[in-house]
Amino acid sequence: MPSTLFDLTGRTALVTGGSRGIGLMIARGLLDAGAKVVISSRKPDACDDAVRELAQRGDVRAIPADLGREEECRRLADALTRDEAPHILVNNAGANWSAPIEDFPTAAWDKVLDLNLKSPFMLTRALLPALESRATEGDPARVINVGSIDGLRVPHMTTYSYSASKAALHHLTRVLAAELGPRGVTVNAVAPGPFPSKMMAATLEAHGDEIAALSPLGRIGRPDDMAGAAVYLASRAGSYVTGAVIPVGGGIAATS
Repeated sequence: MPSTLFDLTGRTALVTGGSRGIGLMIARGLLDAGAKVVISSRKPDACDDAVRELAQRGDVRAIPADLGREEECRRLADALTRDEAPHILVNNAGANWSAPIEDFPTAAWDKVLDLNLKSPFMLTRALLPALESRATEGDPARVINVGSIDGLRVPHMTTYSYSASKAALHHLTRVLAAELGPRGVTVNAVAPGPFPSKMMAATLEAHGDEIAALSPLGRIGRPDDMAGAAVYLASRAGSYVTGAVIPVGGGIAATS
């Protein structure tokens, strides 16, 4: 009999920032494991493109939302739960900004912190009653926050607000794990290293070989690497894991 340890059949997942990059990788992996997936992204056209790409893998739809604004977090939660309560929330939507310290704009700092840190808290809070309704004994609902290895180490680039937001998100993950565990919800984070994405495209084009060489494995991440970590945390295999921050970066954060 095939193992059901990583089977997500019958589960519904919301993946924010799911139209591209790491969010799209995670959405693809959850669909392949049998979940029904709702993706969200700021741009409706990007959502439509992603749904067309993912539809061959399973049941997927999109709800566009600008999650840098609290009212949009609430609207997304309301729109989703009108149809059904999710079992899994993946807080992946994020932004980055790089500039010298003398020139770093206050508006950019606020934009990155709002989307990378405030939004996961607001959306988790808005969806908490729905997540709790899906929890059963031995099978909690799941929140997966997407952090970064730049929240575990000092980054090489001048991405002050990004690295600060991801370090804070890692700690928020631990705080929420303690708070929500007794309510039947696990909260974990993955901390990706370099993966092919729009956010990383220019950096990888200019320095891809150097970045790959930082990893003991000698490469950057592949889509299945990211999907596998998310499926583990979302499935029965990860049901006794909470408060963890799992680096998915080829050993870069631990060894470089």
